[in-house]
Amino acid sequence: MDILISSVSTQPIYEQIYTQIKNHIIAGVIKEGEALPSIRSLAKDLRISVITTKRAYDELEKDGFIYTIAGKGCFVAKTDIEFIKEENLKEIKEHMQKISELAAVSQLTGEDLARMLLLFHENRQQGKEKQEDKRR
Repeated sequence: MDILISSVSTQPIYEQIYTQIKNHIIAGVIKEGEALPSIRSLAKDLRISVITTKRAYDELEKDGFIYTIAGKGCFVAKTDIEFIKEENLKEIKEHMQKISELAAVSQLTGEDLARMLLLFHENRQQGKEKQEDKRR
């Protein structure tokens, strides 16, 4: 399981961990019942505080993505992936509505927006590739 921490992000580190693990669960990269790295192990690998990792795991557990067995670790809980995807889709639609409204005021075309989205996607992919290269 790859987790990338950005020191320049405005998002707190525990939220970066939370979001990436949640996304791995939703995407099926880590499956129901699969063990997560121990809190200490993940903190050591990411070179961050155990407290930060614990907070991310606590949030994941609170939201029903993982469960803890004392003395054994944290595991991926059974989740309704379709429901989560549907909730994400609603949020995406809300953002797109706001983008559409702002684009109209700014006199941007659908093509302009499509190019911007493609550029964001390409930059995101390049960023992932650079992070993977750094690990090797």
